[in-house]
Amino acid sequence: MTEMQSSSQSTGYSDVGTEAEPTGWVGWILFAGTMLILVGVFQMIAGFVALFDDGYYVVTNNNLALHIDYTGWGWIYLILGGLAIAGGFGVMSGKTWARVYAVLYAGIAAIANLTFIRAYPVWMTIMIAIDVLVIWAVTVHGREVKSMY
Repeated sequence: MTEMQSSSQSTGYSDVGTEAEPTGWVGWILFAGTMLILVGVFQMIAGFVALFDDGYYVVTNNNLALHIDYTGWGWIYLILGGLAIAGGFGVMSGKTWARVYAVLYAGIAAIANLTFIRAYPVWMTIMIAIDVLVIWAVTVHGREVKSMY
C-alpha cells in the first residue's frame, strides 16, 4: 500500500457519506415519538368524554376561552389525537417530514390545550408540558434517530 492509499480503500468502504453513530440522545427522539402516541390516545379519550359526558368537565362551555360546545371540542380532540398517533410513528421511524410535522402538531396542540385549560386545568397543563418536551426533543436531537435505520 502506498502513502496515497487510505485504509478505507483497502477495505472497500468509503468514509464519504457515512453518518455518525447514534448517541444516547436517540432515546429522547423515541421518547418524543412515544409521547406523541400517548398524547394522541389521551386526546382521543378526552374527545370521547367531551362527546358523551358534558358534565365531566369543571366549567360549562360558555366559560372556555373559545365558545365551542363540548361536542365541537370532542371532535377537535379526536382529530388531534389521530394526528398525534400518526406523527409519533413517523418520528420513531426517523422521517424528516415527521419531525417537522411533530413540531407543528405539538405547537397547535399546546395552543388548543391552552384554550381548553379552564375545563380541566391540571390535565391540560400536563399536556402542554408534554407538547413542549416533544418540541424540544425533536428539534434538538431529531437527526440522530435517522442514523439508526
